[in-house]
Parts: sequence; structure tokens; C-alpha cells
Amino acid sequence: MITMDILQTPIEYLKGVGPSRANLLKEELKLYTFQDLLHFFPHRYIDRSTFYKIKDLPKNSSEVQIKGEVTKVEMISQKRGKRLVATFTDGDNIMELVWFRGHQWIKESLKLNTNYVIFGRLNWYGNRPNMPHPEMETIENFDKGLSKALQAVYPSTEKLLNKGVSQRVVTKMIGELLKSQKNRFVETLPEDLRNKYKLISKNEALENIHFPKDQDRLTAAQNRLKYEELFFIQLQLLMKNLQRKQKIKGFIFNKVGRYLNTFFSENLLFELTDAQKRVIREIRKDIGNGQQMNRLLQGDVGSGKTIVALMAMLIAADNGFQSCLMAPTEILAKQHYQSLKSMVGDLDISIGLLTGSSKKAERNQLAELMESGELDILIGTHAVIEDKVKFKNLGLAVVDEQHRFGVAQRAKLWRKNITPPHLLVMTATPIPRTLAMSVYGDLDISIIDELPPGRKKVKTIHHYDSNRLKVFKFIADEIQKGRQIYMVYPLIKESEKMDYKDLMDGYESVSRAFPSPEYQISIVHGQMPTKDKDYEMDRFIKKQTQIMVATTVIEVGVNVTNASVMVIESAERFGLSQLHQLRGRVGRGNDQSFCILMSSHKLTNEAKTRLKTMTASTDGFHIAEVDLKLRGPGDLMGTQQSGVLQLKIADIIKDNQWLKAARGDAQELLGEDPRLEAIKNTSLRQTLAKMKAYQNIWNYIS
Repeated sequence: MITMDILQTPIEYLKGVGPSRANLLKEELKLYTFQDLLHFFPHRYIDRSTFYKIKDLPKNSSEVQIKGEVTKVEMISQKRGKRLVATFTDGDNIMELVWFRGHQWIKESLKLNTNYVIFGRLNWYGNRPNMPHPEMETIENFDKGLSKALQAVYPSTEKLLNKGVSQRVVTKMIGELLKSQKNRFVETLPEDLRNKYKLISKNEALENIHFPKDQDRLTAAQNRLKYEELFFIQLQLLMKNLQRKQKIKGFIFNKVGRYLNTFFSENLLFELTDAQKRVIREIRKDIGNGQQMNRLLQGDVGSGKTIVALMAMLIAADNGFQSCLMAPTEILAKQHYQSLKSMVGDLDISIGLLTGSSKKAERNQLAELMESGELDILIGTHAVIEDKVKFKNLGLAVVDEQHRFGVAQRAKLWRKNITPPHLLVMTATPIPRTLAMSVYGDLDISIIDELPPGRKKVKTIHHYDSNRLKVFKFIADEIQKGRQIYMVYPLIKESEKMDYKDLMDGYESVSRAFPSPEYQISIVHGQMPTKDKDYEMDRFIKKQTQIMVATTVIEVGVNVTNASVMVIESAERFGLSQLHQLRGRVGRGNDQSFCILMSSHKLTNEAKTRLKTMTASTDGFHIAEVDLKLRGPGDLMGTQQSGVLQLKIADIIKDNQWLKAARGDAQELLGEDPRLEAIKNTSLRQTLAKMKAYQNIWNYIS
């Protein structure tokens, strides 16, 4: 069998590569070793079984293949530089082959009156076809090739093409590599898993992914390699979770005392939903078993995550430990502070607030209370993870809107104690199950999937700008009923390129439609000083203003139960996740609430899909699935979270079924054999051991 050492051979040692070409491959495609080249998978395939005659070429820009000879080669001057032109004949008709770069080496390599197979995309000038930068191969070499039908097309760059590293060259290198290793690749999947899905062997898969003999064998190769990639990612994530639980001991919160009991019996004014009760049971199990909790809590806007977090913090206080809650913005941190203070009421529990704008005297006082243990709960922004913030005994850390924080920021919370605190990360941005399995596969996941009783679904309506007067009439009627209105704009300053309503223009038009003193309007945006922002927010909360004109600064953290209408201007500009978050600012009381999406008539297909999805559904998880399909995992998660999704061949959206199967199999396997000690799992154990030496997943599943 081939050892890893052979496949870690630098790529320059492969026949036909050499140092100069190797440097290009490293720079342009990140191909450093035999292993990297072996798993440099094609992104599409073309049918090379059909040959055209020049007279029968389709009158479009199709990719075609023709047999013939080069009869003449000449360099022609043009306004900018030169072009190389070859006359090509199939025996009956002629056409031109054209090169705009790489003239010298192409001219030297072309042989007159030699039988070639050319392949490329057609260009038409009137009735005359030509082919720019064709792939060319002598018929003799073409007939020797590994595949005559489906031919792989690999990712490339302009620099590679300029330097002569064409598709044919890459194909030849991979063919040389497969030939040199003589199909002796180590089998990485146990026989029972291969039999379960009728997966072909590793050798067959690698041969047919690069040189498929037919469509069926290509599909079989793709299925084998997709499953393998997803299975090993899931196996790693689940093992990481198991190992963390075994290695990282956590504080044991086994006491439920007066804080939680008093809160439950005297302060909780409503019945918890079944989903909230289920999540609290999951958290209690985590914090009572001696292992460090690392749990992700997902819940739609308004589902009651904060009350669950508070109850967990009260259990920490009952066991003599402090808690902290970290939020991404000052508005949200203050909202949590006021909300928690209101919920605990007269309960003897101390809560502090620390943000970037906290005064020095406040910081000093908080520092004393934290270090002495007199402060039970600290709520704040990034300020809580500064080195100078010290706790006496931090037992529970809650991170809200976790996607706004990087892993390094969460890790700083861990280091506040010698024994890491229990960690609860919360998000109101529902994460599609496929993404959660891949990005947060090493966390335990809880979901609050029902809204508190009495909450009515927000009615969502799409209007075009031409219906503005009708919308203003509706707003006036709602204000007449004593309700309040949000109007959200995507831009603060006018943009020459984009013809969207900007905030200041919007404020002026709303002021004309709703003049003072009959109406009062607040304005809030991210560039305002904090004190001005707080003043305007406070006026709206106290019902001194009826309309708040704002940017997405109110996307999270604003909780005004009397606000019943959310108008989103230029709604086509917002992503689904943002639209759903903004809609969540209304519908927090018992009155019927409305979300009005305003847009221009010029909409892309994607924008139409987003707006249609919003009007059809209030289910955050369904919306997140649509968002994932539209934007893809990298855009959805951002660069901080998407590293694990740099997949070579699988696609977590299209290959959703393989992902679920792979995770289920990995869970079942680890349930039976957590250390992979069984003989049948030897290949898995050995493959995972390679991970420590070679970080790239495809460097250790071969």
C-alpha cells in the first residue's frame, strides 16, 4: 500500500513538473504535494466522444472538438500587441485558431501537416468561425489518453494559461501520478460502511473522478468521495466533543436554591413553553454532570432565550458562582441589563453593566464587586473580555448573538478561570441544520422552536414604492390606535451608484408626511454619539415619539412591545437573515403586528425570492434554509466561522442527504466504539492519526 510519506512528496518531483512549474502550481492553486494534486478535483466534465466537421459547427459559442491539420502559422500585429493565428483544416474546410498570449512557446510547439485533435469554445465573425486558445493534442496522444468520453475540467488561472499550464498539462500530470502509484491507495472506510451505501473502492474512486469511463462510474466516484469527506469531518467534530467532555472538567451546579425557586414562584409571571422547559432540562443536565458545558442555544426572535439564560445564571448563583452575559452591541447589552433587572425585581441578586462607554468610576466600582464576589451577574459588550476584568469565581458565561463574535473572543471568556466556566452561546439567527452539523458539530445544540402563548404571527406585506401613500395612510391609522412605528433604511449617506432611499432623505419625507406637533419622530443610526442614540431610543421607549427612523442599528436588542409596524425601505437590499431579524423587532406585544417591505419595481430574481420568502413564512429555520441556498455557507457564516466548510468535493446544500447519513453513521460508530479500538475500525483510527501530522483533511483520508 502507498504510505503517506510518498504522497507528501513535493510536487516538483513528479515527472513533467520540475521546480519552475511547481512554483506556479503552489502560487496559483496551492498544490504543494502529490497528495494535493491527487485531490485537486475537477469542477466539471466535457464530452469528448463527439467530433464535428467545420461545415457542421453550431452557430453559437459551444465547446466543440474537431480533427484536422495546421497548414499555416503567422503573427499578426494589432492595435495592442500581437496575435498568433494558425490556419486549421479538416480536409474540406478551413477555420482560424487564435492566441493572444503565450505566442512564443505555442508557435514553437505547433507542427505543420500533423494530425491534431483541437477542442475549445467557438467564436463567430459573420459566417466565419474561429477558436481562441484551443486545447490541442496530436491524434496519437489523444488515442493513448485515459478517457475518450468524459474529460475533466480543472480550476485554473490566467497566469497558469499564460505560462503554458493548460488543462491538457494538468490532466497529464494527474495521469502520470495515478500511473506512478499503480492504484495502491489505502482504503479509509470500513467495509460495512462501504457495503451500506454500495460505495466503490478508494482506488476506483480516484481513477474515475479524474478519468471517468462513463457517467455511471463518475457518479459512483463522486458519491464515494463526497461521503468520505463529510464522514471524516463529522467523525472529527463528534470525537472532539467526546474528548472535550472527558478532558475538560466543569463546575458541578447540583443545587437549586432560593434564587431560582423564589424567581420561579414569585417573579415568573407566565408559563414557560414546553420548548423552554426542555432546554432548561438539557442545560441542568450539562451543568450538573461534572463536565464543562459547551451548548449552542438557537431560538427565533422572541422565543424566550433570555429567560432561559437568566434561569441558568440563577442556578449558578445558587451554587455560589458568578455569571456574565456578553452581547455584540451597547444597545443590546443595555437591553439585556434592563430586561434582567426588571425580571429579577426585588430578588436579592446583584447585576452590573459594563460597556465601552462605562465611566472610569463605574468600572472601578464594578471591578471591586466582581473580585470580591459581591456581583452575581455582569452584562456587557466586548469590554467584559478585557484582561483587566477579573472575577472571583466565574461559573457560567453566556454569549448572545454568537455569530458576531470570533472563536478567539469566546476563548478569552474561558480563560477567566483556571477551570473554564460553563459556556452557553445563543443566537436568534436560526442556523440551518446542515450548517449547524458542520460548523457547530462539536457543540451540543438546543432549540427553542415555539413562541410564547398569546403571540400573534407578524403579517408581512410587500409594497412597491408607488404604493407609498397607501402605506403612509396605514401608518397614520396605526398611530391613531396608539401604536408605534419603525422605519428602517439601508444607507446613511447618499450613494451615487445606488438609487436607494437613504436615511436623511427618508427622515425628511417622513417628517413632511407626519408633521409636528401632531407627530413626533426619533432618528437613530450607528454614527451618532452614544448619548444621542440613548436619548432618542429612550424617547421612543417612553412613547414620546410615534415613529423611529433608523438604520439596522436596531436589528438586535430593541424591545418595545407597543411598536406594531416595521417598514423596511429598499428591502431588496437586505439579506433574508437581516429582514427576519428586523421583523422580529415587532410582534412583541399581544396586538397584531405588521412588517411592510418596500422596494422598487426593478428586482433581481434573487431579490424576488427573498421578498416572497418573507411574505410567505415567519419560520426562522425555513428562512435560514432558503438563505443558505441563495448565499452559500461561506457568505452565511462569514470568514470567522466558515473554515471547516472549505470542502473539496462535497456541498453541504446539494449533498444534504450524504451529510445527514455521514453524521448518523459517525454517531452510531462512536456510540459503539468511542476510541475506535475494534479491528474493523483500524483504518479509521490510522486515518485519523494522520490528521495530527497533516492538517488538510484530504492529506489524511488517502
